Amino acid sequence: MSEEEIVELNDKIWEKKVEKSIKPVVVMFYTDTCPFCKQMEPYFNEYSREFKDRVVFYKINLRNSQTIAARYGVMGTPTFKFFCKGKPIHELVGAIYPSLLKKGVEEQLENGENCVNKVTWYPPTIDGYA
Repeated sequence: MSEEEIVELNDKIWEKKVEKSIKPVVVMFYTDTCPFCKQMEPYFNEYSREFKDRVVFYKINLRNSQTIAARYGVMGTPTFKFFCKGKPIHELVGAIYPSLLKKGVEEQLENGENCVNKVTWYPPTIDGYA
């Protein structure tokens, strides 16, 4: 992976890359047709380079991975989800100020592990009756 590339996730590699990651993770849920996603992408890429030694950044296209989106309650794009020890601890939705995204990463580094120890997260059940 070059310094500029962010790995594109899918349902097959999600567990290995996000849920079993030792480092904190930030995932950008997006669609190709989302103008706000395109607006936020340069900042997401910039922060992935800035924090590359401490946080892992990934992208996932909702059109290709609807199961993951449903599991984590992603309803709009872009959605930025922050994970610590495989658990979601924070999210930001929409065309936010880029400084809020950066602040979210910094707060995750500062408080993420503490936060995950105080939160119980139960993934929603996905079945034909929901």
